[in-house]
Amino acid sequence: MFTLPLPLAPETWSVSDLNRYVRQALETDIRLQDVRVRGEVSGFKAYPSGHWYFTLKDGSAQISSVMWKQRAARQRYQPRDGDQVEAVGRVTLYEQRGQYQFDTALLEPVGQGALFAEFARLKSQLEAEGLFNAARKRPLPSDPRRIAIITSSSGAALQDMLNILRRRNPLVTVTLVPTPVQGDEAVPGVVAGLKRLRRLAAGTSDDRPDVIIVARGGGSLEDLWAFNDERVARALDTLRTTPVPVVSGVGHETDFTIADFVADVRAPTPSAAAELCSPITLEDRRRHIDDLSLQLGDLFEQQVQSGRVRLERARAALRAGSPFGQLALARSRLQAQSARLTATFTHQLRLERERLAGDVATLQAFSPLGVLERGYAIVRRPDGSVISRTSDVTPQQPLRIRVRDGEFDAKSL
Repeated sequence: MFTLPLPLAPETWSVSDLNRYVRQALETDIRLQDVRVRGEVSGFKAYPSGHWYFTLKDGSAQISSVMWKQRAARQRYQPRDGDQVEAVGRVTLYEQRGQYQFDTALLEPVGQGALFAEFARLKSQLEAEGLFNAARKRPLPSDPRRIAIITSSSGAALQDMLNILRRRNPLVTVTLVPTPVQGDEAVPGVVAGLKRLRRLAAGTSDDRPDVIIVARGGGSLEDLWAFNDERVARALDTLRTTPVPVVSGVGHETDFTIADFVADVRAPTPSAAAELCSPITLEDRRRHIDDLSLQLGDLFEQQVQSGRVRLERARAALRAGSPFGQLALARSRLQAQSARLTATFTHQLRLERERLAGDVATLQAFSPLGVLERGYAIVRRPDGSVISRTSDVTPQQPLRIRVRDGEFDAKSL
């Protein structure tokens, strides 16, 4: 044990020496080494390292508690915020922070804490009244342009939501209704803010929002308790008389509040609520504009092509109906008929020539001249009559004989 006799104690201690002395003093007090404490769990967190950190509290006090991973791994029961437990362990001091804490060896459930019991009671009551009825919930707008946010003006949740909205949809207009979200002023502030939003939502002015976000960052059950209050729940329910839906984004993903059940849509976090209320991003709009530009270009080209076709048809009809068109059509028909007549005449002429040639050949075959060509001769009297028999000739009768290449005179014997 680290001790210094009082007479020998230094005038001034270092912080490290003081904390070490206090830790050793606590750990050597046998009454503080095996302690059973009953209290309500709050702010429970199970870290990836395996360690559990939480707070044990009652109506007037609280103590920070830890359960190291070796012991947490053997626990069959993992508490939740609001659970009433009995914890077995020892009292010690975390020197680096000078924080008095309960080093827990065992946790046993006793029953639900008072806050959780009140949460369950109010949830059952409001559910029976129909405040959670799914049929009454309204869908979110497809492209909200005005968003009202009711939350703390100094909280990190607001900045997270604004950053997301600026990044996803910088065209959106945000109306902030500031209110405390923790402590005694939280419930009256939230109720007053919801009443103000109800007046805006029921109006017809340009200030009317398209959607309302009720948000708060994470915390313990006590930190979120304003959103489990019946007055807040009923103020939220009055917004159903307006056309503006409500999104709740309270706490972390594992946190559930009465406000989540009353709202039209529950988002697991404030950031998720901002994303739900900006479904169409700036990039989506750019792509949509590009698609519309392409469609407009295609439509324009189709209209131009259709106009060209109609123009050509009109020109053709005009040409066909005009005197020049009629003349050109008549000329075309005349040329076609002339071509057909020329072709017919040429064909007939060719046939006649072929037929005449045949007749000439036939005549030549039977012509006396043709006979002369084969060595025969024609004998005629001086008067030109043809002698065809020997009895027609008298002695010494003058004759005219024609052969192939000419005629000569002769006398009969």
